[in-house]
Amino acid sequence: MASEADLRARLQRASQEHLLRFCAELAPEPRAALLAQLEALEPEALRQHCQRAAAACARPPGPPPDLAARLQPLPPERVGSASEGDPQTLRLWEEEGFHQIALNKVAVLLLAGGQGTRLGVTYPKGMYQVGLPSQKTLYQLQAERIRRVEQLAGERYGTHCTVPWYIMTSEFTLGPTAKFFKEHAFFHLDPNNVIMFEQRMLPAVSFDGRAILERKDKVAMAPDGNGGLYSALEDHQILEDMERRGVEFVHVYCVDNILVRLADPVFIGFCVLRGADCGAKVVEKAYPEEPVGVVCQVDGVPQVVEYSEISPEVAQLRAPGGGLLYNAGNICNHFFTRDFLRTVTRELEPLLQPHVAVKKVPCVDEHGNPVKPLQPNGIKMEKFVFDVLPFAKNFVAFQVLREEEFSPLKNADSADRDSPSTSRQALLAQHCRWALRAGAHFLDAHGTRLLEQPRDWRNTCAAASSGPHSSWTRPLPRSCGPDPCQPWGPRLRTQPRPGSGQESCSAILAADRGAQNRAGFLHRGGRPPATRAPGAG
Repeated sequence: MASEADLRARLQRASQEHLLRFCAELAPEPRAALLAQLEALEPEALRQHCQRAAAACARPPGPPPDLAARLQPLPPERVGSASEGDPQTLRLWEEEGFHQIALNKVAVLLLAGGQGTRLGVTYPKGMYQVGLPSQKTLYQLQAERIRRVEQLAGERYGTHCTVPWYIMTSEFTLGPTAKFFKEHAFFHLDPNNVIMFEQRMLPAVSFDGRAILERKDKVAMAPDGNGGLYSALEDHQILEDMERRGVEFVHVYCVDNILVRLADPVFIGFCVLRGADCGAKVVEKAYPEEPVGVVCQVDGVPQVVEYSEISPEVAQLRAPGGGLLYNAGNICNHFFTRDFLRTVTRELEPLLQPHVAVKKVPCVDEHGNPVKPLQPNGIKMEKFVFDVLPFAKNFVAFQVLREEEFSPLKNADSADRDSPSTSRQALLAQHCRWALRAGAHFLDAHGTRLLEQPRDWRNTCAAASSGPHSSWTRPLPRSCGPDPCQPWGPRLRTQPRPGSGQESCSAILAADRGAQNRAGFLHRGGRPPATRAPGAG
């Protein structure tokens, strides 16, 4: 380990000598921990990081003045659709996707470096339960979907296939996630096919360009964003592991989307048959001001433009058909070839520009007393996974239905959207639709068959819509019986909310016996439609 004098000289070169101001007060063990942390910070990189953070934060917010003239929607030939494609084409995409999965050429990669701070918990988001009757966590739902897609591909092609699960964690989430998986026996997946690795951490920086001390003996650090994936792939030789396994295509997604379809064969097949090196799933924006990034073109190059960078006038623009001109909402759901990722990690990663996140960073005052700020006091620099889109030689987008594939979990239940309640309702509503399509019948409290889904249920899930102009067409009650994730039992029993005035009703699954035995999808004809990807969840 470098001496304190050597580290002080290095910090002086980086203009960050203040990080040692409490060193003399520390006991030997915390002092050694601080010196070890500081030794890992290269002086010139630290200096540049702090300067860039302060400069970026000082720039005025809002869209660049010339951005509107440079924007274009994605050309139609770059976009596919899960809902508007013809059935034959959808089946072709699905079959190609299953074929690649059966050949062991597909992996999934989970971005799981964030904690559940906005949810009000200190553990990783993937360990969170949204209140399903089964009490399954996000991690368990995703693990079961991987097992299901392996099973379906294997049945189609008469082979045993594996979809490796790569999980990018952070300093905050690696330990708890690894322990959680071990405690749950990796949810019946082979532990050798669950590969966890850690992204880099960067110092949090004050508005005047000084790295922040979280404690007297610790620099405040934060994950480098989900775009830290590319340096982490190189740090931990993940692409080499993929190559040894024969993986050629990677499906990358965020942990907090309860409706995510892992290794979705329709999406995989679409991208492969289009010869894409990079792809993104998108949903139609619910309303012009919806706070999601837009997948579009800037100067003819594919890019995600943050909602804060688009002026209200541009956001309101309409296409000839009447819909929003810039309507392709980004949901952090991507396809990459391994070759493309190799090029990014070896050649292009240094070109990615970090983004500014102004945060409340726990720190110490001038006397070393701990402070939990009530207002933002620091800057965290992050890269985003979609920052590589402009490097793609053949980028494609795949539009999916929001109610089928996107319901993020970001906020506590006190929020009116993106909460445990809205996530739970979205999943149960999806399962209800699957039951109806499989031939299930719903009976009211008196045993009379209902000809359609009970209208009163719409009010129960109104909060699940993502914006003031969204529609919620097939909601489900807040509380229902056996989790539809499980092999279907004979009955789903629902109870009204206290004081709602709704009648209790029972949903009798009167699907044929064959459909009941197909616990994964519950569709007539032995297979789901092409747009119904595997993983009942």
